[in-house]
Amino acid sequence: MWIDTHCHLDAPEFGVDHALSVSLRERAAAQGVGLCVIPAVERANFDTVRQLAHRMGDAYALGIHPLYVPRAQEGDLAALDAALTEHRGDPRLVAVGEIGLDFFVPELCTPSMRERQVQMYRAQLRLARKHGLPVILHVRRSADVLLKHLRELPVAGIAHAFNGSEQQAKAFLDLGFKLGFGGACTFEPARQLRHLASTLPLSALVLETDAPDIPPQWLYVTAAGRAQGRAQGVNSPLELPRIGAVVARLRSLTVEALRDATTANALQALPGLAALEAVP
Repeated sequence: MWIDTHCHLDAPEFGVDHALSVSLRERAAAQGVGLCVIPAVERANFDTVRQLAHRMGDAYALGIHPLYVPRAQEGDLAALDAALTEHRGDPRLVAVGEIGLDFFVPELCTPSMRERQVQMYRAQLRLARKHGLPVILHVRRSADVLLKHLRELPVAGIAHAFNGSEQQAKAFLDLGFKLGFGGACTFEPARQLRHLASTLPLSALVLETDAPDIPPQWLYVTAAGRAQGRAQGVNSPLELPRIGAVVARLRSLTVEALRDATTANALQALPGLAALEAVP
């Protein structure tokens, strides 16, 4: 089976009743996507991702995304700790995430907001260690700072949507991380990313869609195209096998070999997945 290690099936793009999520998830299952991991992004959607994971037979993670740090409240970390404690026995809870640092979005790059992100990140690393869970990291122009704090508060997991240098990739691997690859590597101009996808050890790679974000090349519509009325395609776990086929081609592997290797890597990065049955 395939494992989508990162998809936001609770996102507004899938509708408030999640009917589109369920429909696309069923179609993805028919294409061999056996498990998905649905990460939370803020306190307000902790229950939503948990309920969706149970509804669809998938897994979830709980955490506070750096993009949501500006509106995080004083008690949100305590609420996260309480949720991780309450659901400790839930086999579908497999990680703390999505957490990390974003030094790309301008409003997150002021000195005070960078400091607040780091504080939130370190606090969540401590919670992952306390609860014995891996982490799912948001890495956006922040790899070196993320790594610095990981060395001080070691925990393993997945560096989601990795797009750093070879040196940074090796540093994450040395700390026990896997690196998430998805739709971005389907674009031919993404030469550095495609180079990493083709040359890193096969044991380093896991696959993801980040649905509905980071659509693969075949779904992407440029701003000019959208201005002309062309609709952006909806990215979902249904695209994972085709993304996998692109990575397999880059590595001169069969699709089956790439699928089996990345699934094994996902189970290693998020050990809780091994206890779950794949969606039929």
